[in-house]
Amino acid sequence: MTTVIAAPPPPTRDTVPPPSPSGKRRVEPIYYAFLLPSLVIFTLAITVPAIIGIFFSFTNSIGFGDWDFIGLVNYAALFSDPAILQSYLFTFSFAVTTVIVVNVLAFLLAVGLTARIRAKTALRTVFVIPMVVSGIIIAYVFSFLFSNSVPALGQALGIDWLSESILANPDLAWIGIVIVTAWQSIPGTLLIYIAGLLSIPGDVYEAADLDGASKRQQLWRITLPLVSGYVVINVILGLKNFLNAYDIIIGLTNGGPGTATRSIPMTIITGFTGGDYAYQMANAAMFFIIVVVISVIQLRISRGRNSV
Repeated sequence: MTTVIAAPPPPTRDTVPPPSPSGKRRVEPIYYAFLLPSLVIFTLAITVPAIIGIFFSFTNSIGFGDWDFIGLVNYAALFSDPAILQSYLFTFSFAVTTVIVVNVLAFLLAVGLTARIRAKTALRTVFVIPMVVSGIIIAYVFSFLFSNSVPALGQALGIDWLSESILANPDLAWIGIVIVTAWQSIPGTLLIYIAGLLSIPGDVYEAADLDGASKRQQLWRITLPLVSGYVVINVILGLKNFLNAYDIIIGLTNGGPGTATRSIPMTIITGFTGGDYAYQMANAAMFFIIVVVISVIQLRISRGRNSV
């Protein structure tokens, strides 16, 4: 016995939403119902305070009480303030150095953890553990290590420069911050690189083996070009995160010794609580503009490359 399956009825006017007068597809009202609450919260929590803060950056307000409009005085003062210039120099030097360290180490680890080795799944789990630990907790743990365990080891080995805490040295404290930040940031970057490496077809490497390409040649001429989009993603995300570094620096050095490791976010927040509200709002607005310009440049440089 043959079973005949009836074809579904053709769409009617009641089942197909009518097009808009402009010919574009009509947006269902439910989309706006989901969008509106998020838009309202974002506007009230971020956009409105940002606009108010930018307005007060043109005043002499200390955060409360009376204030007067003073124009661009705060912005002009930023370029001649040694503390502000020092914070910008440290922040950008730290961010660029950490981006390089994190991406190089994470990529090498990703190559190793996607190779044909035993227990690579367990190793991947171990390497992502720092990702789930709070930054301030990590900072306090490493602060104890740098201040007690490492100097004790240096004294036992007779290494003078290692016998004192690098966090107390104005010239070396930034190295400790880079180490701790990289330790926490490598897992997230590692996962992105692993995803990129696993997306490369195995046939590509088999063809390269048949052509006699060495492992180094495969790395430079196959792997790196094919994961360049993932490199761009990690560089953009890393630079953004490291420019806003705060909790690890607070836990390790609190901006010291002196102001040697004081980042821009630390300078801004310290000014808010120290009576420099309008001045630091001008600093925050300037920092925001610089970060936006850097982001636009990064996106333009990455345009045209293979996307992920």
